Amino acid sequence: MDADEPARVMLAKIGLDGHDRGVKVVARTLRDAGMEVIYTGLHRSPEQVLEAAIQEDVDVLGVSLLSGAHMSIFRRLFDLIGELPEPPRFAIVAGGVMPDEDEVELRRMGVSDVLGQDTTPDSVVATVRKLAAASGR
Repeated sequence: MDADEPARVMLAKIGLDGHDRGVKVVARTLRDAGMEVIYTGLHRSPEQVLEAAIQEDVDVLGVSLLSGAHMSIFRRLFDLIGELPEPPRFAIVAGGVMPDEDEVELRRMGVSDVLGQDTTPDSVVATVRKLAAASGR
């Protein structure tokens, strides 16, 4: 990512989770910090989100989940990534409500960071900036 370009971030809600107040707050926080933010909306499939993130050439993909289906959703997302001819260069962040004990497995799958419901806005911005800078766009 060029130092003069704002980070490009996609935020997504995958699956049946219909709660998006938190992800909208995160989107606003990142926009206010000068980033370009794309929100895919509710009830997207892993396939739709991955395709959109690739097409939009994002630096960071944040997936927000409150449904408890995070392990199966991220497993599917990373299975799809494994089928690509080359891996995407964006970082993937898990956000929302997930048990702390699942963080190790999420990271093993390929999640770059896990930002839970108690993560401060400043920490969200700092984490996304760090990951965007490392994305190599």
